[in-house]
Amino acid sequence: MDKLVTKQAVAQAVYEAIPALACVLPEDVEAGIVAARDDERHLLGRAVLDQLCENMRIAAKDCVPLCQDTGTVWVSLDAGPGVLVPADVFSLVDDAVARAYDQARLRKSVVRDALVDRTNTGDNTPAFCDIHPVDEPGTARLSVMLKGGGSDNASRVVMLAPGAGRAAIVEEVVRCVREKGANACPPLTVGVGVGGTFDKVASLAKRALLRPVGEPASDPEVAAFERELLEAVNATGVGAGGLGGRHAALAVAVSTAPCHIAALPVAINMGCSALRRCTVDLPTQSVSVVAASDGCEGEV
Repeated sequence: MDKLVTKQAVAQAVYEAIPALACVLPEDVEAGIVAARDDERHLLGRAVLDQLCENMRIAAKDCVPLCQDTGTVWVSLDAGPGVLVPADVFSLVDDAVARAYDQARLRKSVVRDALVDRTNTGDNTPAFCDIHPVDEPGTARLSVMLKGGGSDNASRVVMLAPGAGRAAIVEEVVRCVREKGANACPPLTVGVGVGGTFDKVASLAKRALLRPVGEPASDPEVAAFERELLEAVNATGVGAGGLGGRHAALAVAVSTAPCHIAALPVAINMGCSALRRCTVDLPTQSVSVVAASDGCEGEV
């Protein structure tokens, strides 16, 4: 018996996630900021972290947005073997986004076309949606992220020479934080993608931001590289709010993939101090699929 993901279930999950994410930080991000505050000795950095903690408290208590930039909506569906996904699975998402942003009185920040018509759409649509196949049988999982412009603007993709190696990746991440990190509202969560192709590596970096703060990569070598990157990023002294200190980032999450022998694609996707994302399991419907036979007459 297969499982079917419905467009109604996807839209409802998006609708419910948006107002909650806008006002309440995920527990792992909140815990990371509190731990950074308690550890910080730099006066200005500590003051910024104190303010972020107070902001979290007020936003959750009064149900007001954590940040005036309530972001674009990114929706990613993980589907495993045995899960059927209709072609129109995202067809109700834009309506859910429009209703959620209107009812929660959130800022609308999407323009009609990046080049030819930068008129605000007025409802924060369209959402940016993708489907991600996974190996876990029966999995139907939806991730939603409200991504602010400042953190995305501080991100980059670079195509390194294949022999550049780990040192060049560390250099690129550190350079990105030095040049752009302060504009991304640190302390950051830094998603790093390594591998794939020019277009796929950015997705690796963005999906890396879904991993809980403090949870290392499952591969020990990648986890060690994450620790190396985090240490290098925090050694920049950029600090919270870009005002100095030892906590430019709460975490660095690395996701890797195969690539061409002549390539070393690297993407760096910044997540700001208000890293607003959640992942939920979707309800599914059981369905029985009858396949066509291999007979010449095409019986069903």
